[in-house]
Amino acid sequence: MDVGRRSCRLVGAMTTVTAVQLSVLDLVPIGTGSSSREALANMVELAQLAEELGYVRFWLAEHHGMPSIASSAPEILIARVAAATRRIRVGAGGVMLPNHAPLRVAEAFHTLNALFPGRIDLGIGRAPGTDPVTSAALRPFDASQFPAQLQELLALSRRAFPPDHPFHGVRVVPEDVELPPVWVLGSSGATAGLAGQLGLGYGFASHFSFDPPGPAIERYRRAFQPSDQFPRPHVIVGATVFCAPTDEEADWLAKSMDLAWVRLRRGEFGRLPSPQEASVYPFTEEERHIVSQHRSLAICGSPERVRAQLQRLADATGADEIMISSVIHDPAARQRSYRLVMEAFAAG
Repeated sequence: MDVGRRSCRLVGAMTTVTAVQLSVLDLVPIGTGSSSREALANMVELAQLAEELGYVRFWLAEHHGMPSIASSAPEILIARVAAATRRIRVGAGGVMLPNHAPLRVAEAFHTLNALFPGRIDLGIGRAPGTDPVTSAALRPFDASQFPAQLQELLALSRRAFPPDHPFHGVRVVPEDVELPPVWVLGSSGATAGLAGQLGLGYGFASHFSFDPPGPAIERYRRAFQPSDQFPRPHVIVGATVFCAPTDEEADWLAKSMDLAWVRLRRGEFGRLPSPQEASVYPFTEEERHIVSQHRSLAICGSPERVRAQLQRLADATGADEIMISSVIHDPAARQRSYRLVMEAFAAG
């Protein structure tokens, strides 16, 4: 599918035009020459702009041990962003459940829902969000336990354990609120059926996954059982986006992630490089292949080109929302990218 000089791999099973909503996934990047304090201040400014522009949600992800990402404690960042905004929904995209005791997650998000009623979301994932050694420092990690942990989280929140269960008398405090809406987040489809069976939302990480989203979304829809929070299926699809006034400038901004992906593949962790740094880096043939792979997942270009590709992604997947992740070194250029995308959609 043509996106100028770059391509984006999409699923072409659907042809009906989808009225899609747009949301933001902020990884809170820390660029070279910047600090975590500056990154967190930029996060707040971006959330306020997203609210002003009409984005539906502003989600923050859990990552550990990564000097380029200032989002190791998403529940704290959610509280900060929600306090600095008024209307936009704020949530985790997501909390990596195998890193935590389900009761602790339930308590944190009951509290957030009490502080900011009707504005909090809880996205749940099963990946560690870090390297194996850092994961071991968090708690013994076992992704196979994810289905049981998720059901434990829900049962604790709803006090749904039977009388003979050891957790029957456990209270999630504050107990006069519920968990906010819960999405199961996936990048391979392994948990799509579970999300549907439990009547939860589903998010697919097309912003970094090389697996096509179509089969997982279809599995979720087939398995879906209506619930109080989700009477109908709700699908969010992630998209990496670099938007600028011209295709050439958007390509320049994307160079930061070209080098970042190469370094991550080598197990090197550092600040997000600038486009200038990436432009003079001597990529090997193998590294250029890595760049090409990850660029194939990105939507990169002028506002009109980006709008067309995001609409095609929504139509191809039947997504209810597209959640945009724009990891751009310059905070002003990142804000401009989100502004240009929304303005392009508003212009039709």
